Amino acid sequence: THCGFIPENLTDPAYPPVVEAIGEVARYCADRGLGFWFETGQETPVVLLRTIQRIGLGNFGINLDPANLLMYGKANPIDALDILGPYVRNIHVKDGLYPTDGDRLGREVPVGQGKVDFPRLIARLGEIGFDGDYIIEREIGGEQQIRDIQRTIADLHRWGVATG
Repeated sequence: THCGFIPENLTDPAYPPVVEAIGEVARYCADRGLGFWFETGQETPVVLLRTIQRIGLGNFGINLDPANLLMYGKANPIDALDILGPYVRNIHVKDGLYPTDGDRLGREVPVGQGKVDFPRLIARLGEIGFDGDYIIEREIGGEQQIRDIQRTIADLHRWGVATG
């Protein structure tokens, strides 16, 4: 889930109640044997790590969306693995560009046409022992979406990721 912009500043008056609310939901999940996974994008990797550590439950995970990290201007996805690597449970295979306008997010683009270096990202995931799922996400519709997904499947094979 996206938790909705966890404050970066620990002294922000909104920080404690936001973390408390996340903890309440995460405990509810833990009591039922469920994981609670953050999707990257709206927070820096350090803010997500801090939140995981402050709440201190064992059911946390990360859905690494490398394009979101770029499009929100929060991190380079390969560098983010140095911080969040042990928690990464699955990957959104999506590409994007950094924002170039202070009022708008960066753009999503077809995989291979943005700033995500997928061959390096996949290699780094292998180095940290990632064995989760790669989930193709292309947030458009119609025939172009189908073509982009088919091309991404071929790219994943070329980069050494088994699909099926």
